[in-house]
Amino acid sequence: MAPWTGSLRRFACRALALLCLALATTAAVRAQSLESVLSPGKVIQGHAKWEDDCKSCHVRFDRAAQDRLCMDCHKDVGQDVRAKAGFHGRMKPQACNECHTDHKGRGARIAAFDTQRFDHAQTDYPLRGKHGRTDCAKCHEPDKKWRAAATECNACHRKDDVHKGALGPKCADCHSENNWKEARFDHSKSRFALEGKHVDTACGDCHRNKADYKDTPRTCIGCHRKDDDGRKGHKGQFGEKCESCHNAKAWKPSTFNHDIDTKYVLKGKHRSTNCGDCHTEPLYKTKTATDCFGCHKKDDKHDGTLGKDCGACHTERDWKEKAKFDHDRTDFPLQGKHDEIKCDACHKSKLFKEAPKTCIGCHRKDDKHEATLGEACSDCHGERDWKTTKGRFDHDKTKFKLRNAHAAAKVKCDACHQDLKRFRKTATECYACHRKDDKHDAQLGRQCESCHTDRDWKVPGYDHNKTRYPLLGRHVKVACKDCHATPRYRDAAKDCWSCHKKEDKHKLVFGTKCESCHNARGWAIWDFDHDRRSSYRLEGKHRKAACEACHVKPAPEGKGFTALPSDCLSCHRKDDVHDGGFGMRCAQCHVADDWKRVTTRGLRSSTPPDRSRWLGWLQ
Repeated sequence: MAPWTGSLRRFACRALALLCLALATTAAVRAQSLESVLSPGKVIQGHAKWEDDCKSCHVRFDRAAQDRLCMDCHKDVGQDVRAKAGFHGRMKPQACNECHTDHKGRGARIAAFDTQRFDHAQTDYPLRGKHGRTDCAKCHEPDKKWRAAATECNACHRKDDVHKGALGPKCADCHSENNWKEARFDHSKSRFALEGKHVDTACGDCHRNKADYKDTPRTCIGCHRKDDDGRKGHKGQFGEKCESCHNAKAWKPSTFNHDIDTKYVLKGKHRSTNCGDCHTEPLYKTKTATDCFGCHKKDDKHDGTLGKDCGACHTERDWKEKAKFDHDRTDFPLQGKHDEIKCDACHKSKLFKEAPKTCIGCHRKDDKHEATLGEACSDCHGERDWKTTKGRFDHDKTKFKLRNAHAAAKVKCDACHQDLKRFRKTATECYACHRKDDKHDAQLGRQCESCHTDRDWKVPGYDHNKTRYPLLGRHVKVACKDCHATPRYRDAAKDCWSCHKKEDKHKLVFGTKCESCHNARGWAIWDFDHDRRSSYRLEGKHRKAACEACHVKPAPEGKGFTALPSDCLSCHRKDDVHDGGFGMRCAQCHVADDWKRVTTRGLRSSTPPDRSRWLGWLQ
């Protein structure tokens, strides 16, 4: 091979390498933007993924917009700035890159600061007491943000909590940053405010278990049971409510006031009696009796016959004190002659309460009514005199009140009440007493009060409108006797004809129902509409004709008139000059206004009449 062949090959390889390098360089330049070319350096590792995307942190020609883009990513810082809270929120407003400058390489620490000169008071957690001398690493864990450090005591001091969490995580309620053992708890904010001698008592005397303060008893007996079980204690007899008698100022003397704190006021010898003399059983398990008999049963010489209300006769001053019994305070106060009789007149035995309190209980033998009036003797009788009833019995309280003539002094009880045994069964209707006075012979029934009153037996004015025949027109002025011939009032007839028979000028031609034409205002005032009340309308001279001109026969019994035919010939036969030659249909030629006036209505028939008869009629 010629020497120049090897040289040529080496030259071709070098040329090809240069060409590839040129092509690669051109592609890289095309891919980079202007900002990438002008980048001052690499960003930190945390921002590396946005290194080629400059617009994530920068806005062209707007440097102030960078702060907004920073806080869009660092949301917690942005929230602090807007709320003016936390370290960044309390700082004087400035650009983020004043403290945090990037493009210094991957390993640059752009959030570093001088921990010795850092002002913790600018954060949400200012350091107080021993916290100000504590190393930062004690609270801020590595690889975590500074702001992520816990702010509650229990997060750091859980191992120091001798209460084992029993009092909750709010250590600051009792402890301070100056000294962990220095407690400043306000007991008045708890469910057990300290009073009296409790204020000076050491905490450990009550809180024996530091791990569980909340289980410390709040009742007196919880701490002072040994005092109650001692020689001078009550040994549980008065229960566990020590505060009912004692208080926190001093165990003695007792503050219990029997007169105010109970429903049993101590009087007389009860005031000097020891508590244990009456309270012999556990106080809150067995209720102490408040009645005399509960304690003095052994002293009862009545052997229980008078009941258990000893205080009704005896007093607390002395059991043997003279009896003070007041009968007026019982259900039966003594009045009248009852106040003069001896006790054993009513109290037949030592069981005084068994004595009857009703009148009939003692006076049954004196009841002349033989129990017909019941047992309420006091309604009529009084204690002053058994026989005096005047002014005591009120008849108005019965079913029959006395009024007017019944209440007159001359009317005696026996006028209605026949004997003492039948007072209650006395009839209350008028007729029972006044049967003999009934002039109507029972025809009007027994309801005398419908017409009569108890003022006077005579009726001043009877309302006839309440009957089946009210008085109208001239009947109002007619004397009763003109229609009622006797006190048997219901015998009076109700039809017109019975009273006005003699005045019937029609002689029964129109029957007995006078009211069909006449009325009570006046006999001569009559009205009968023939057109409406009959089937025969009156026309022409028929209207002026008297009723008797057509109606001449008496009406049948129960009828208003005798039935008449409606044809003309039945009345005008004597006027028929044709002697029946033209039949009975006079109205075909004649009219009711004038008999002699002839019309040609009858000539309009299909069959012409006999000419000779027609000519003779015209002549």
